[in-house]
Parts: sequence; structure tokens; C-alpha cells
Amino acid sequence: MEQLKEAMKSKDSIALDALRAIKSEILLLKTSGSNAEITESQEIAILQKMIKQRKEAAEQFLANKREELANKEIAQADVIQKFLPAQLSIQELETRLKEIIQQVGAESAKDMGKVMGMAGKLLSGKAEGKAIADTVKKLLG
Repeated sequence: MEQLKEAMKSKDSIALDALRAIKSEILLLKTSGSNAEITESQEIAILQKMIKQRKEAAEQFLANKREELANKEIAQADVIQKFLPAQLSIQELETRLKEIIQQVGAESAKDMGKVMGMAGKLLSGKAEGKAIADTVKKLLG
């Protein structure tokens, strides 16, 4: 809420749009019928989904030669990214995934489901799902 107020004061329309979208998504989840509190993992999942949506939209805009709209989507994704935990580097991700592979005893691509299940729980919010999947494929391949 503080950052929403700051964006209003500074008339930063991109940050304002992104922050309003975050607030809207969280309110939708709260009023969706489940009376339980929203967990941190649910918040992270919402933010990751929002970032993914904006990146996909930016790709579509670039494909249609609408660079100004693509830049707006990317800028909003950057604002939303600030609310996620720090992302792991490629090297850190590989190291963590190697540990997980050892823990579950994975030996081939057939064991990818086991690795992805545990990685999803342990690395939630610290790395994109696509990056995790690509790295697991590389390590098990």
C-alpha cells in the first residue's frame, strides 16, 4: 500500500498500474470463498503468474511491432518482480537442483517428475518454473 501511495504521488503510471493489478489479484484471492488467510506461497504464485502474463504479452506486442506497448508490459513485470524473493543465478540453481536430484535418487529423464515436484516446493519464488524445468532436463539428459 505504501508503494501504491508513492506511485500516486510521483505520478508513475506504470508502477501504479502494476501495483493496482497486484492489489486486485490479492483481493480476488481473498474473496474467492476460501476464508483462510493467504499464504506466502500463494502470493508468490500470483506474482509469478502476473510476471509471466506480462512477458508473454510483451512478446506478442513485439511480434506485432508494437514496441511501446511491449516496453510498458516489461516495465510492469519489473515492478512486480520487486515483490518476489531474490532469484537464484544459473549456477546456484544448478547446484540446488543437483542436491535435489541426489536426494530423490533420480538417474534419468524418467525421474524428472520426482525432481520437479521437490524442486517446485523448495525453490518456489526463487526461480521460474521454466528455468527449473530446462535445467533439470539438462542435468538428467
